[in-house]
Amino acid sequence: MANRINVLFVCSKNQWRSPTAEAVYRDDPRVSVRSRGTARSARQTIRAGDLAWADLVVVMEDKHRHRLLADFPGETKFLPIEVLHIPDDYQFMDSELVEFIRVATEPFIDSYQSKEPPIP
Repeated sequence: MANRINVLFVCSKNQWRSPTAEAVYRDDPRVSVRSRGTARSARQTIRAGDLAWADLVVVMEDKHRHRLLADFPGETKFLPIEVLHIPDDYQFMDSELVEFIRVATEPFIDSYQSKEPPIP
């Protein structure tokens, strides 16, 4: 198996969607996960260090991607940021949310896992 990849899940307030994604993938041997929010009122607000840690960023909506690109232009320049297109309509661990996250995230993880690791 390829090396574990660091996946950062991002939503607005780090309250329902991104913490659900983190919980879904917490025990997945392919990935290490974190979740953060873009809003100042987020439970855990995203910082430059989170982006430096991440190999792959997975955001819930286009607005999160745009926010990251605007707020962290240097850190996101070469960082893959994928959008799941999941609206803020769900509670933490809602079964429909869990299914959407799994279905939408798997292709990105599989794609990243199949890439050749960078040469140090």
